[in-house]
Amino acid sequence: MTGRDPQDGRSAGPAADAPLVWNVAGLLGDGAGAARDYAIEGVELDGGDDFRLAAPIDGRLHVSRTNRGLLVDADFATALTMECVRCLREITVPLTFEIHDEALPSLDLKTGKATALSAEDEETGVIVLTSHHELDLEPAIRDAILLNEPIAPLDREDCPGLCIVCGLPLDEGDHDHPDDDIDPRLEALRGFVADG
Repeated sequence: MTGRDPQDGRSAGPAADAPLVWNVAGLLGDGAGAARDYAIEGVELDGGDDFRLAAPIDGRLHVSRTNRGLLVDADFATALTMECVRCLREITVPLTFEIHDEALPSLDLKTGKATALSAEDEETGVIVLTSHHELDLEPAIRDAILLNEPIAPLDREDCPGLCIVCGLPLDEGDHDHPDDDIDPRLEALRGFVADG
């Protein structure tokens, strides 16, 4: 059964106040191979000092049951508000990213006892479900945005940058600035022309 809640037959989705959290207790109760699909639409996320979204997050989430927990496959699209590294103009940068991870329960579904992660699981950074059997993707999405955002965004490939004299973008206005007074000790270099 894919994309349906076994209790009522409808697609089970996140709550309005937590759009990136899904209760997966029903899926954990199913056998290995069971799966659910969810659509993610119009999710707003405050990036604080790390990033600013220019568009809501949209995407899809596929969660499948394994003998240990869940496999999470998701792809997302959004846009970031950034600054061009050459001219410092504010720009909008489209961003797509994927999450392929394993999610393991923090409590055994049948006994309610806490489960222990292996050292290998802790090293690989698997997603740990909450004590209410919820899959919270917000931390993974935040990490993915930070890993996938461009390091040196440009408003265009041939951006000329800023004028070193007036500090304005070189593709705006006139930048024929008069020469400043030269240190008298360097005046002799003004007429210097390299051979060839």
